[in-house]
Amino acid sequence: MPEKREGTPMENVSMPHLPVREDWLALREEAPIEPARPIVDPHHHLWERPGALYLFHDLLRDVSKRNILATIYIQCRSMHRKDGPPELAPVGEVTFAAGAAAMAESGHYGPCHVCAGIVGNADLTLGAGVERVLDAMEAAGGGRLRGIRYPMAKSGDTAIIGSVVDPAPGLMAEPVVAEAVRKLGPRGLVLDTWSFQSQLDDLLTLVDRAPETTIVVDHVGGVMGIGSYAGRREELFPVWREKMERLAARPNTRVKLGGLAMHSVGFGFEARDLPPSSEDLAAAWRPYIETCIELWGVGRAMYESNFPVDKGQVSYANLWNAFFRLSSGASEAEKDALFRRTAAETYRLQA
Repeated sequence: MPEKREGTPMENVSMPHLPVREDWLALREEAPIEPARPIVDPHHHLWERPGALYLFHDLLRDVSKRNILATIYIQCRSMHRKDGPPELAPVGEVTFAAGAAAMAESGHYGPCHVCAGIVGNADLTLGAGVERVLDAMEAAGGGRLRGIRYPMAKSGDTAIIGSVVDPAPGLMAEPVVAEAVRKLGPRGLVLDTWSFQSQLDDLLTLVDRAPETTIVVDHVGGVMGIGSYAGRREELFPVWREKMERLAARPNTRVKLGGLAMHSVGFGFEARDLPPSSEDLAAAWRPYIETCIELWGVGRAMYESNFPVDKGQVSYANLWNAFFRLSSGASEAEKDALFRRTAAETYRLQA
């Protein structure tokens, strides 16, 4: 597959996420566990793509099933500007997310502060030049910008697609990218990183080059279980764990607990006649979730929905039920950290 800069859609590839089948999900919809538990959902998207629509009201229908205080919008290449300098095109996505936040803040749609924080997309290969983009995004976000995510997930396996764009390989190890990431910390912005488990050494290099910037490891480090990784979960788990342990040892890292319902992870729940129960999910995800909590501690780990991507395998209610099952032995303070406090602190929310 030819290399392309971020921002260029890939040609002749399928979408990297599963289709959402609401009728299938409805076949096994559970009552919520701990329905009053306050939650901050630190990872979701809004988009309008061919055959895939997930906008403000779609998210509202999902979050209404839990006591979601606030959400963090994560870039997904939605509503980039058509005109103007290419490096400022992603400012349009921040404007779009800020509009959703303003709708939620009106109070007409319930108590959840949708898109209370926004993680935008900026070309980190600009190095120090990224500051011009950050200035524009901070203005467009109306005080809601909390970080940047630049798609860098590349598996090396054509069966495993990380994004609707194809990044150049080795981006996280490029010094110019670290130069840009170092500009985030002084502004109070985090770097969200979506990478695969095969890229964790490069991610560690980036973490060490930007020690004053908080770097969030999305989706438990990008576990893979399809293509050339199929049938190798037991073999590769210790390798993944060792690399995650080194990342967790860096105090400027955080980890998101989720993303395990993506097709690339390979659990295959989407192929069943019935959607998975929360017990099914907890059993499958336990080794990864418990390892991350062990390594990072509850003060640096947070549950995430990764919706609508994970919605290809699980409903919003069942997803959070699985997390509650995985946390059944935690104390009240530990649960509050995993479900609310760590996310609120990481993204500077009053929630």
